[in-house]
Amino acid sequence: MISAGDFRNGVTFEEDGNVLQVVEFQHVKPGKGAAFVRTKTKNVITGAVTEKSYNPTAKFPTAYIERKEMEYSYSDGDLYYFMDPETYDMLPVNATDVGDNFKFVKENMTCRVLSYKGKVFGVEPPTFVNLQVVKTDPGFKGDTATNTLKPATLETGAVIKVQLFIEEGEMVQVDTRTGECLGRAKGE
Repeated sequence: MISAGDFRNGVTFEEDGNVLQVVEFQHVKPGKGAAFVRTKTKNVITGAVTEKSYNPTAKFPTAYIERKEMEYSYSDGDLYYFMDPETYDMLPVNATDVGDNFKFVKENMTCRVLSYKGKVFGVEPPTFVNLQVVKTDPGFKGDTATNTLKPATLETGAVIKVQLFIEEGEMVQVDTRTGECLGRAKGE
């Protein structure tokens, strides 16, 4: 059990049959009246974000989210298959559960599969990935305007904005949380 007074960012708990994760919290002690905890929580299954206030002494059961490192193998229609590196078992995951940032994942990449009581509800790709640019417009010599970006198609099919000096065939580093190109990949 966890009390609302112990809430911190990232804490997961159960309330009314939902699994919630604390995104933001603030302990409020008004001049008059009782203290309370103002929170912004995210439903880890549906992704819905809600704001709510709690009494600091309110208690909730702790929800344990299992995060397992698995290797993405292949997709077949609406199913994505992940291999457990210890048992070599294949785990099918629905396309609705992989998330938008999965477009930056290529085969054999290690991802974190999130589940609660055996039900998979999400997949976290690596935070930074190196991908090859397969199509982009050529940059022109002397075209050095700052912060100017151009569209580029990556080897996974994802389209992102890259700096003007990036050319086809180059490896770029992408932040999968924002979809932002961080420049040329180091050591490539």
